[in-house]
Amino acid sequence: MQRYSIFALARHALSGHRHWQPAWRKPMPRPRYAVVIIGGGGHGLATAYYLAKEHGIRDVAVLEKGVIGLGNTGRNTTIIRSNYLWDESARIYEHSLKLWEGLSSELNFNLMLSQRGVLNLAHSEADIREGQRRVNANRLNGIDAEWLDREAIRHFCPILNISGDARYPVLGATLQRRGGIARHDAVAWGYARAADAQGVDIIEHCEVTAIRTLRGRVVGVETTRGPIDADKVAICAAGHNSVVAAMAGVRLPLQSHPLQALVSEPVKPVLDCVVMSGTVHVYVSQSDKGELVMGAGIDAYNSYAQRGSFHVIEGQMAALLELFPIFSRLRMLRSWAGIVDVAPDASPIIGKLPVDGLYLNGGWGTGGFKATPGAGWVYADTIARDEPHPLARPFALERFTTGALVDEHAAAAVSH
Repeated sequence: MQRYSIFALARHALSGHRHWQPAWRKPMPRPRYAVVIIGGGGHGLATAYYLAKEHGIRDVAVLEKGVIGLGNTGRNTTIIRSNYLWDESARIYEHSLKLWEGLSSELNFNLMLSQRGVLNLAHSEADIREGQRRVNANRLNGIDAEWLDREAIRHFCPILNISGDARYPVLGATLQRRGGIARHDAVAWGYARAADAQGVDIIEHCEVTAIRTLRGRVVGVETTRGPIDADKVAICAAGHNSVVAAMAGVRLPLQSHPLQALVSEPVKPVLDCVVMSGTVHVYVSQSDKGELVMGAGIDAYNSYAQRGSFHVIEGQMAALLELFPIFSRLRMLRSWAGIVDVAPDASPIIGKLPVDGLYLNGGWGTGGFKATPGAGWVYADTIARDEPHPLARPFALERFTTGALVDEHAAAAVSH
């Protein structure tokens, strides 16, 4: 059996993928669907999967203008956690984290979830007060959270510089042990394969160019592969949500910014947790390939450019070396940017839009990847029932007129 497996592996490796079974079908778009989802990233694919699995709605098309996994889902730093401050945020992110914990088994796809722990560092008395407040708030919501003093930090992450001579000395940290990282593109592939198996059509290279409405209700979309009628249209286009919603005459309180990240050359395992600092402005983890994966906050300017820029890289490196002087001789391997859309309160918008049959899941800012399963779950429920899921209700568009904002700028861990 072992010999057969070795020969089979070699045969597949040398075949140029000619005999590999596709992970999902490549269907032609049909003239009509019950639900059309605009955006084939993690959130869009998760929504389609849960619509089919949980609600029996399989007449669904996911429209992706490019290739699955090459949008924001494949352009993030893969961090997963649920230690947000406000009850509304904590509940939806914790729901997502619980789904993450069983997702590889459910999708029968190795998502490489590594719950290695997430440290959020405190460098001032204000940081300490905010961190301890968040720990207490998390515990009240049943979320694992700990406060570590400097000695406990030294034991948990020995290579971190906790010297008192640092420009911003480390004074303490919050720790969520269930937090960690997952493989970003595997999440897209896993959900795509599972949604396809449920009968969902995943249509790549299909850009939406218009949303058609009639008497205040959505009736379909125009695409580069022809018109498609739909009873419901769900927008899930990450940094381009405001552009897509404007096709239906809806103006959203969102701004789109590049979010830059980079990886180092691979080295042997040296960092076995995620470290985040909003003060020196960097977050870093080590991938299974050995690369250090790091990022910071969004660029100050509005843009849709998916590329890095030197001044941001320079700032990230300076911050990294304050925390980890041992990395000073590492070389950068590559950099990139994703496009995030940010709401005024740094919280998402999930729910119905003013046009009947039109829905939005967006505005996640820097928190979109970690929310993938939970966002897809509640968004699918909202679409299927045509009313907000209880976890999504606080994040309705109407909060910007009622004033019931969910301000998560601090718990986002980096500046927005």
